[in-house]
Amino acid sequence: MSDVFWLSKTGMHDLAHLHFADADASYEDARYAIFGVPYDATTSFKPGTRFGPRAIREASFNFEPYDPSTGVDFSKVPIVDLGDLMVLRLPEDLVGQVADVTGDIVRDGKVPVMLGGEHTATIGAVRAVRPDVYVVCDAHLDLRDELDGTAYSHGCVTRRVLDTVDDVVIIGARSGDAGQFEVAAERTRLYTADAVRERGIAAVLGEVLGEFGGRRVYLSIDADAIDCCLTPGLGTPEPFGMTPLDIREVVRTLAPHAVGFDYVEVAPFDAGQTAAVAAQLVREFIARHHVAGR
Repeated sequence: MSDVFWLSKTGMHDLAHLHFADADASYEDARYAIFGVPYDATTSFKPGTRFGPRAIREASFNFEPYDPSTGVDFSKVPIVDLGDLMVLRLPEDLVGQVADVTGDIVRDGKVPVMLGGEHTATIGAVRAVRPDVYVVCDAHLDLRDELDGTAYSHGCVTRRVLDTVDDVVIIGARSGDAGQFEVAAERTRLYTADAVRERGIAAVLGEVLGEFGGRRVYLSIDADAIDCCLTPGLGTPEPFGMTPLDIREVVRTLAPHAVGFDYVEVAPFDAGQTAAVAAQLVREFIARHHVAGR
């Protein structure tokens, strides 16, 4: 694997390496490869998502290895945590780093599971995975072509994904300028947070599967898709959003179709609830994907 991880074979660094709970497999044996991207250099409101990967890992140790909804015992699932990238400063360089590492993971026949960190990292992961369909839960459209002098800002993620993937589904959005909503209407399948509340998440997901079922999906969860009154550890909080149960249903439904997954934009300056939801949804993704035999 790449040497851009903090991970080391020496005993000293192994002791210092905080891994995701039950991610104890060797890289060679693992089916799922977790890695963190502690990066928030293009933050436009509150910084702090660089601390997200560590907070998610810490929260993961709160949960039992057994998942009663699937019967999965995570201690028996081959998962490895590779550690955190030693991130470069410029966002375009960070995207290249993530693409390189994700590409290694995919070529080795493993499923990448990325912890963020700001959403910019997803651009690199999607470039490496090259899915048929990109599904993102996000409060923001992220369809700007440029923000603060860079095309690789966290506010440009979905626009950059459209450079790689033709079929994009956005769920839970409730923020963006008029131009972004025009792009969304022309180039994506958009389900706003209001639409999710009015129609129900099951109906939305049924429609998504009806159109894109059977195709390779990359699933990205931005923590701010959830109403900030429920999970307030966010760099760009937006009220009137989705619920943790809505996001759980998205993960449960789409995980069997996914070839890559990330949970990003956790800024852990709350009481821990945002990281706890993230950790549990990472577990949900792995369990549902594992049970599906993908």
